[in-house]
Amino acid sequence: MQVYKLMMSMGGVVMASLMAGCSSTPYLDSRFGEAVDMALAQQTINQQASQSTDPVSGIDGKAAREAMGRYHDSFKTPPSTANILTIDVLGGGGK
Repeated sequence: MQVYKLMMSMGGVVMASLMAGCSSTPYLDSRFGEAVDMALAQQTINQQASQSTDPVSGIDGKAAREAMGRYHDSFKTPPSTANILTIDVLGGGGK
C-alpha cells in the first residue's frame, strides 16, 4: 500500500511539473520567428528595393542572356565525376 501511495504522489509531482512547463509558453509564442525576421532584415542591403523603378545596371542584355543560358544548361547534363579521387575508408578493398 505504501508503494502505491508513493507512486501516486510521484505521478502527481510529474504531472504538476509538466503543467507548469506548459504555462510558460505564451511568452515564447509571442516572440516566435523574431530571430528569423531580424536575420532577414540584417541581410537585406536595400529594404525599399521593390519600390525602385530604376533599371538594373552593370551587365548588358546579351551577356545576361548567355549567363542564364549556361546556368540552365548546367542542369541538363550532370557534371562529370571522372576525376574524383576516391579513398577506401572502410578497408573493403573491393577484391
